[in-house]
Order: sequence, then C-alpha cells, then structure tokens
Amino acid sequence: MKRLIFTLAAAILSLHGFAQTTERIASKGYALHTADGELKPYDFSRHPIGENDILIETLYCGVCHSDIHQGRGDWSPQSYPLVVGHEIVGRVVQTGLKVTRFKVGDYAGVGCMVGSCRHCEYCDSGEEQYCLHGRVLTYGDKDVYHDNEISQGGYSNNMVVDEQFAVTIPKGADIEKVGPLMCAGVTTYSPIMHAGVKRGDKVGIAGFGGLGHMALQYAVAIGAEVTVFDITNEKRDEALDMGAVRYVNVRNIEELEGLNNMFSFILSTIPSAYDPMLYVNMLKMDGELAVVGMPAAKDAPVVPVLGLRGRRKVWFSVIGGMRETQETVDYSVSHGIYPKVEVIPIQQINEAWRNVVDGKVHFRYVIDMKSLE
Repeated sequence: MKRLIFTLAAAILSLHGFAQTTERIASKGYALHTADGELKPYDFSRHPIGENDILIETLYCGVCHSDIHQGRGDWSPQSYPLVVGHEIVGRVVQTGLKVTRFKVGDYAGVGCMVGSCRHCEYCDSGEEQYCLHGRVLTYGDKDVYHDNEISQGGYSNNMVVDEQFAVTIPKGADIEKVGPLMCAGVTTYSPIMHAGVKRGDKVGIAGFGGLGHMALQYAVAIGAEVTVFDITNEKRDEALDMGAVRYVNVRNIEELEGLNNMFSFILSTIPSAYDPMLYVNMLKMDGELAVVGMPAAKDAPVVPVLGLRGRRKVWFSVIGGMRETQETVDYSVSHGIYPKVEVIPIQQINEAWRNVVDGKVHFRYVIDMKSLE
C-alpha cells in the first residue's frame, strides 16, 4: 500500500512538472575532445534534478570568445570532452520539489556560474563570482556539489541548475537575444555601474566586439560621451549609429592625437594581446581603467606601477553576481538594450569560432538549439 501511495504521489507530481527521480538526465550537445580539435556531436548525462533544481530545455546559447579561450586551454589545462557555452536561455520543463522561483513553462537563463558556497563574505554580499570556498563555473569546472563531476555548458539541449543560479526572463523579452545579456551584458554593465559613470562623463570603450558593443549601449543609455577604440575601420559606422561620439582606429596614429588626459573611465574588452598603457595615458587624474577582456595567459597585459601617476587606477572585473546578473537582464529588457546577433545552427559552430577569433562577427553569434534535433 505504501509503495502504491508513493507511486501515485510521484505520478501526480510528475504531471505538474515536479521531478521525482534519482536518475541522471540524458543530454546531447557539441563538445571539444582535444584542445586543438573541432566541436563534434556528443552524448552525455547531467546530474539528477535535486529538490532545488530546475531542468531547462535549451533554446538558444550565445557564442562567447571565452568559450574559445577556455576550450582551447588558453587560460589553464582543461578536461575533455568539454561542452562549452554560458549564455543560455531556455524553457523550464521540470522543477524540484522545493523550487519557488520558477514553474514549468517559464523562460530561464543561465550565465557563467552554476554554484557557490553561499556562506562566505562574497556570497553573502551577492558577489558569488568571487566565492572563497566553491564557485562552480558553468563548464569545464569541478562541481564540488555533485561528486566533483566536470560541469558541461550550454552548447547542448538541456541544463540542470539550482534555481538560485538561474535568471528569470522578463515578459516580452526578445528570447533570441537574451542569452548574451548573462555574460557579455553583465560583464560590461557591472564595471560601468560600479565606476559610477554618469551623464556627461567622457568614457572610452576599448575593443568593439561582443562585449564592447554592449558596453557602448549601456554607457550611452546613461548619457555618457563615449569614444570607441578598435583596430579596424569596418565597425566605425555601427559604433556611431549606436551613439558613440567618436570612433578611433588605434592603428591610425593620427586618430590618437589629443586623447591623452581626456577620460574619466575606460573599459577594456580586448580579448587579445595589446598595450594597456595606451589607454592608461588617456585617463584624467583619478581616472579608472577597468579590464574585462581576458586574453590568453601568454598575452595577458602588464601595467607598470610608475605608469599610474596621477592616481590613475586599473582594476579587473569578473562578470557579476546573481543579483547583478538579474538586474542587468531586467535593465536591458526594459531599456531595449540587446546584442546584435546572428542566429546560426549548431552545425556551423566551428566556422563561427574561426570568425570570432578573426574578428569577423557583428557582433554575437547565437546558436539555435532546435538545430541539434
């Protein structure tokens, strides 16, 4: 009789979308099998749906330059096979018994993190990205909360994630474009807000790619006077159309004349080797250079201490906590700030990666996961 009652209860819960199983979740995606290989179809499984977890059917996933750097082992050695992707949006198809923030049918997003200790000083202050005792990145990381399995990302048909590390998607959001807000969006929104950028400030955006074009939109929305820096003329018109007051091709020396000691804040989104002193010298006294671009370790920029004369400050910002990620998505949707995207089928991912490395994407590839079927 007890078994019958349990079976009936489980069936009722299942009908309402509540998970009642200890079985792992079958998944499929595209994975790297070596650091220098191509992404290929890959079947794998995810941990069972816990009482605080949601199961998301992945609809779209953005393609971030970080996917390439981490997948290729540019920052540190990786374990393979590896499914990357951390700009994920999808539909909730099951929920754990204690989930309160989501119901079946809701849209949900997943960014760069899927876990943290939740009790250190940084987690307590909503800065889980700096967790001292157990931050888990969305892919390529040891998940200490699930038997140390390696986390697998969003180039896949589903995600299992604790509801506290999922983002609610506002009604009316452009779902195809929402995913990148949870990486490219928050990564640039956060330092702009923490620097206190305000109307009339002279701001520089170094690098005009996936991150840079989001940073420009946020700074313009605040009312800043924004100068965009890049290494090509190809995106000049697009930057000006998005509200930049000036576009500088740093390879044209004459365009750099008169810019030193001009800016109160510069955000570097550059993902490859460059000289940061070019931008430090453009800062006013007490000006700030915030760095969010992450080149390969061998290309990491170096700032000499003596170059910081005039109380110039250089600091590095890493994504944002879950509270700030939600704030970014809400702000972006309410202000109509989205990435410019090109939606592609998963079968074009290797070509897309080559274009990202070559700077040929305007400005974000987004994978339509229905193409995985």
